[in-house]
Amino acid sequence: MNDWLADFGMFLAQLVSLVVIIAVVVALVARVRGEVGDRSRLRLDELNDARDYRRRRLTLAASEPGARKRLIKAFRREDKARDKTGRKGEKARQSIAWVIDFHGDLRASATGRLAEEVSALIEAADQGDEVIVRLESAGGLVHAYGLAAAELDRLREAGLRTTVCVDKVAASGGYLMACGADQLRAAPLAVVGSIGVVAQVPNVHRLLKRHDIDVEVLTAGRYKRTLTVFGENSEEGREKFIDELEGVHALFKRHVAERRPSLDIEAVATGETWYGREALERGLVDALGTSEAYLVERMKEARVIHLRLEPRRRLADRLGAAVSVGVERALEKGLEVLEQSPLRRR
Repeated sequence: MNDWLADFGMFLAQLVSLVVIIAVVVALVARVRGEVGDRSRLRLDELNDARDYRRRRLTLAASEPGARKRLIKAFRREDKARDKTGRKGEKARQSIAWVIDFHGDLRASATGRLAEEVSALIEAADQGDEVIVRLESAGGLVHAYGLAAAELDRLREAGLRTTVCVDKVAASGGYLMACGADQLRAAPLAVVGSIGVVAQVPNVHRLLKRHDIDVEVLTAGRYKRTLTVFGENSEEGREKFIDELEGVHALFKRHVAERRPSLDIEAVATGETWYGREALERGLVDALGTSEAYLVERMKEARVIHLRLEPRRRLADRLGAAVSVGVERALEKGLEVLEQSPLRRR
């Protein structure tokens, strides 16, 4: 009994010490300013190695127990042969397929990260390399997706072969980005197209007028404000607004036509969307298939490396994670002590 009380007392002392340390750490973190800032770190994952690791795990799991040692020895021989080939240094550099991701929202918020990844690839990639972009976006703001498309265009201008893979959707602004690739692939039921422009402006002028509320919209410049939310809209303003939409649509069509000259732009620039098979028939995409299938195909002849920029975790986050682990271990120790308690045994 005395031994158990001593163990439990030690546990309580450790727990109190941990709480005090947490309080001190939180106080220090509150005073830290600008230690990390907006810096990001570059993460690279060799997808060939990950696939090979999974293949070996599955092979071992499916094999008979007596054959596992033989398989492990065979895997080690493969590794040694690969290392020996790599140390010779005489073989030409194997081509690399670089993989980046873009998941778009209404404002194309991921464009800043995409721009940095593109800059890194332009500096590091060789002319024989390929850049594979896994793109998913239903579109959004014109200027936001115009910038994102311009960032992808930099890859082509730098002489790097680009492939865009669409598994779910690349519509409107998403297709504006995707059409600049040397090869555009889509899953059979991925949504593609929507080469059109849409805008909607609510107007509550009649509601305000019914309650005797006047709203004055003052502008300098004939077309400074064509349609308003609160004021009375004129027919001239509507016509001007539609002209502006048509102008944006013309820019959209020109952008697509320059990058896919064989496409019948007038036939597809109707604002409609098509599924992958239909898009292939109309020339909107070049091939059908999922991004995973294409990556597996490329792994047969090239190194496939997934590249992404990740924000560095703040000091508070890193310390919080470390403290969480410490608390978990302390609680586990406490449970062990309670399990050994003579009261528990009774």
